[in-house]
Amino acid sequence: MPEGILFLVVGPSGAGKDTLIEGARAALGAGRRYVFARRVITRPPGSAGEDHEAMSEDAFAACAAAGGFLAAWSAHGLHYGLPRGLREDLAAGRHVVANGSRNAVAALADRVPRLVVVEVTAPPEVLAARIAGRARESGAALRARLARKAAALPDHLEVIRVANDAEPEIGIERFVAALEGAAARLRLRATAIDTGGRHLAFLPRDSIAVPAADYAGCRIEIEAGAARLCADVALAESGAWLRPDEIGLSTEAFRALGRPEATCVAIRRSPAPCSRDVLRRKIRGAELSEDEYETVLRDMVAGRYAEGEIAGFLVAANRFLSDDEVMALARVRARHAAAMRWDAPIVVDKHSMGGIPGSRITMIVVPIVAAHGLLIPKSSSRAITSAAGTADAMETLARVDLGPDEVHAAVARARGCVVWNGRLNHSPLDDVMNGITRPLGLASARWSVASILSKKLTAGATHVAMDLPWGPGARLADAGEAAELGVLLERIGARLGLTVEAVPTDGRAPIGRGIGPALEVRDVLRVLDGHPEAPADLREKALGFAARIIAWDPAVADCGRARQRAEALLASGAARAALEAIVEAQGRQPVPQEPGRLTHTVRAAHSGIVTGIDGIAISGLARTAGAPADKGAGVYLLARIGEPVRAGDPLLVLHANAPADLAAAAARAAAATGYRLDGAASGGLQ
Repeated sequence: MPEGILFLVVGPSGAGKDTLIEGARAALGAGRRYVFARRVITRPPGSAGEDHEAMSEDAFAACAAAGGFLAAWSAHGLHYGLPRGLREDLAAGRHVVANGSRNAVAALADRVPRLVVVEVTAPPEVLAARIAGRARESGAALRARLARKAAALPDHLEVIRVANDAEPEIGIERFVAALEGAAARLRLRATAIDTGGRHLAFLPRDSIAVPAADYAGCRIEIEAGAARLCADVALAESGAWLRPDEIGLSTEAFRALGRPEATCVAIRRSPAPCSRDVLRRKIRGAELSEDEYETVLRDMVAGRYAEGEIAGFLVAANRFLSDDEVMALARVRARHAAAMRWDAPIVVDKHSMGGIPGSRITMIVVPIVAAHGLLIPKSSSRAITSAAGTADAMETLARVDLGPDEVHAAVARARGCVVWNGRLNHSPLDDVMNGITRPLGLASARWSVASILSKKLTAGATHVAMDLPWGPGARLADAGEAAELGVLLERIGARLGLTVEAVPTDGRAPIGRGIGPALEVRDVLRVLDGHPEAPADLREKALGFAARIIAWDPAVADCGRARQRAEALLASGAARAALEAIVEAQGRQPVPQEPGRLTHTVRAAHSGIVTGIDGIAISGLARTAGAPADKGAGVYLLARIGEPVRAGDPLLVLHANAPADLAAAAARAAAATGYRLDGAASGGLQ
């Protein structure tokens, strides 16, 4: 059986060692696993302070001479000793917790199988208040005690530091966690159990190292030197496959830890008690500070929370966030991603809340603004539930998976870029958050503001134009909700040092005609080329946002002049040339992706006026046809709102590159085209 650990608790007067030890005694009990040492002190029986064995100075000296102490030391005019009998407890595998002294460390290190020094700390003002509260010392004596400098502990010792600077309950939680973490030493065993990517640890019910039942269903950290892993715990029945001094890991967990079998590992509950307290307070509806968000989000990124705990936290955060919390979250989230830095007084950005099919104005706005001369390094996302993200569309022409150095080089050449954000301002925190918020459909406006603005901070932007489309299929239901969000974005942006202009836009129908990467790029190029079939709504919206951005240039500083400048850059071909420069700088695709070669025309089942186009339904058709994975797949809209159609007239064209995808999209369109004629849904084909 492995021998026990001697936990020697040290710390300055007022650190609260006695309080923590008594709290641990109540929490852990005494007997099978822990023994709490009763010290021998040359203090009269019945004296105030800890429960101790009183002994005269002569008797103490005689006992020490006879080897009756495991360790002995002197302090404050008294002699202290730890009874030699504690060695028997250690030999029996029990852990001993003893209030000790730095002066005893050297002797104990040579006399016990494993010594762990637990150093209890607290700020000077806390120490002073606690000592003064005892009413034993004051004035010069109190100042002298506080001024004493503790001797440094030897580097080779195993030292755990516990901050006891809060309420006693919190200090006791930290202290107990420190003891349990150090005590939980187990040997590693690979179980060859595949858990589908989940990191799972198995503890034997009869474990001699930890109270296995107390860890059931918990999240733990497993440490083996510098290697660390978080895993959920399951209990295993006693048997030959897992011994009482072992911990088993699932296939994925064993591979992730990267240590051989029989390695000695330590485990502890995660996260730290202070972090868990923050999480629980948010779930109860409390307002958190920036430091508190940093604490809990750092532990989430480290994998110290189970998904259920993260979900509870995010549900609470989506329910209520103050302005201060939104700002704090933006700052904390920004610190979890690598920041871009630009040598320019104005760095502009354009962002859309999305949700509207088509509306591919970024690929028009960026070259107009770059042609004007402002710096516009634009990072964009790929599609999640839509038929195309901006990065998907741009990838039909150029590389988008650029790293930071490549982005800097591209922007230095072309004044702008349109790249994927996955290698830039994406962070591990995004993965944790998105893994919970998307399946649960959590998307509060305030949470979104913190996320959006954090990315603008890491992108190095100084000025941001925000497109807030509203409508039945958009993320924002109506113009009022969009206006309210715009005010919040501008207010929080200003507090973060950003100039933000948020513009609600009508998103009740698709913008442009193409839905799907290649089809949307065809619209973009037609606008930049001045093609007669260029969608007028896409051109107008792009010019409006380009003008707003150009107006930030001090040399323009007028909305009317900015609009004229944007129109001139578009009409002259300067914007088209700027896009070509950006494509070259990012890395031109050898063969640009064209719209899918297989097509199917969807026709009106009856006559009427087009009164609406359901963006969600249209996106569904495009995705069924293969978009965005197949960049040539999608939908091209022929009939627009307000136009009359007769039975049999074409409404839209489906594009695909795989016959099965085209057939599936055609079948879906037969049930619902996405068009409303005279206020009634148009179903069926003719």
